[in-house]
Parts: sequence; structure tokens; C-alpha cells
Amino acid sequence: MRAVIQRVTHASCTVEGIVTGKIDQGLLVLVGIEEIDTEEDMKWLAQKIVNLRIFSDENGLMNKSVQDIAGGILLISQFTLFAQTKKGNRPSFIRAGKPDKARPMYDGMGKYLSGLLEKEVQMGIFGGDMKIDLRNDGPVTIIMNTQDKDNF
Repeated sequence: MRAVIQRVTHASCTVEGIVTGKIDQGLLVLVGIEEIDTEEDMKWLAQKIVNLRIFSDENGLMNKSVQDIAGGILLISQFTLFAQTKKGNRPSFIRAGKPDKARPMYDGMGKYLSGLLEKEVQMGIFGGDMKIDLRNDGPVTIIMNTQDKDNF
């Protein structure tokens, strides 16, 4: 799994004119799922997301997690995080998980994050034409990959 984690002051997802998820201060998480990803990968990544200390404390230092600030999470499925651009100019998405694998993993990630956060995680629509609005705070953007855990 790959994730782009953005600290935001607010974020929302709209599909066909309907808001499917909306948060104030918290994290916008774009997640891509690969065919080789496991439930262990999903749980590892979810734990890292809710415990990342990237919010400012009273001294202005990044010492607080999204849990510490009672922030929200907006989780968006994004297969394009597995784009391969080595050949030509048209990206290949061959490494992205097929919907029958990726959809349950995405839904499971939302449920698992909700349990860890102890509040409902807001979500986009898997496979939908999503419009994401956000205000990146900082900006603070972290990229993680479960297939490279030693570097995260």
C-alpha cells in the first residue's frame, strides 16, 4: 500500500455533486492498494497514520498526532499512486490492485482507522469520479509505502 498523507485545515470529497466525506482539521489520506498487499500491511499503515506526530504542540513543534488533536481523517482510494511512467508518456497502472482485491482492502482500512481513531473516518467512493477540495496545512505531506517499511 502507498499513502500520501496531508495535514489539512479542512478537506472534502464530492462525487456527482454529493459530498461523501468532509473533515475539518486532520489528515487527508490518499491510499493506493497493490495486488500483493495484505491485511498486515493495512493494519501497519493505519497504525502509522493515526500515530504520526505531525500536528503542532503548544510550543509549535510537531509533537501531536491526529488522535491527540481529536482531528478527522478523510480516506480516498487512489490507484494512480501505482502509476509506472518508465516507458513512454502514458502511465501504466498494472501494479494497482484490481477492484475485487482493492475495494475490500479500502473499506477495511476505513473501518480499522475508525476503530483506532474512535470516530468515523470520512471516505470517498471507490472507483468514483471524486473531486477533492483541501487546504494543506504547512504544507505537511508524508509519503509511505508498506513494501518499504524499513524506511518509514
